[in-house]
Amino acid sequence: MNINVSFEFFPPKTQMAAIQLRDNAIILEKMGPHFFSVTFGAGGSTRTGSIETIKLLQSETKIPVAPHLSCLGSTFEDISGLLEVYKNLSLKRIVALRGDLPAGEKREGDLNFAYELVSFIRKTTNDYFHIEVAAYPEVHPEAPNPTADIINLKRKFEAGANSAITQYFFNPDAYFYFKDECAKENIFSPIIPGIMPITHFDKLQRFSSICGAEIPRWLSKRLEMYGDDQESIKAFGAEVVYNLCQRLVAGGAPALHFYTLNQAGPTLNLLQMLGIQGFSL
Repeated sequence: MNINVSFEFFPPKTQMAAIQLRDNAIILEKMGPHFFSVTFGAGGSTRTGSIETIKLLQSETKIPVAPHLSCLGSTFEDISGLLEVYKNLSLKRIVALRGDLPAGEKREGDLNFAYELVSFIRKTTNDYFHIEVAAYPEVHPEAPNPTADIINLKRKFEAGANSAITQYFFNPDAYFYFKDECAKENIFSPIIPGIMPITHFDKLQRFSSICGAEIPRWLSKRLEMYGDDQESIKAFGAEVVYNLCQRLVAGGAPALHFYTLNQAGPTLNLLQMLGIQGFSL
């Protein structure tokens, strides 16, 4: 199967975790991903860690790196400074997000929406960066309705975004219906499915409740049935996500973006099941 793949990492908190991240990135580099992305904590809370992670990936691999950049609570000066840092690091791709403030914080900023951030990046750097934005096939948790969510995505593309990466999901029909609804609004830019490997049910539940991703009832009940049998959870989870990816690729998904959680094994297993070789452009 020939399709672009990309992998997301988050900044490690310890030296040991940084070593593990390096080792996992080197393993996944062999799959020829289009890029690695690096997350940016709420309100830029992991800014230093994100930059150090970018430098680590650049020094240890040959894969282009795309930093996340969130704007909520940031000033124009903050964003301009980061864009300059990213240009100095020879980065050519950015994942532009609204983001969130750390719990309990209320900090004024100059930008409140992702489309404003995209517009500011374009005004500041012209076409220097390829800009990815977020999309939500199961609707953003704060959107009043699905149509408003799609209109917001349209604003991001009109502001200058090149492509979008979705929140992860487990129902392929949600993605295909979302694409159809986007087409009705004349949105034809690439929308890349985000893929979450299933390895721990409790962690998946926690993460999904935070980000608004739905775990279908049939899937939740099957995972519950395995209890603490992690090997069965991993095997069943791999089968579920494998079938999801098959449906998405067969249905015309332009690429697949894997949320690795800094672990190469589950993602590598899925790629091998799918027969994906990966390639860099």
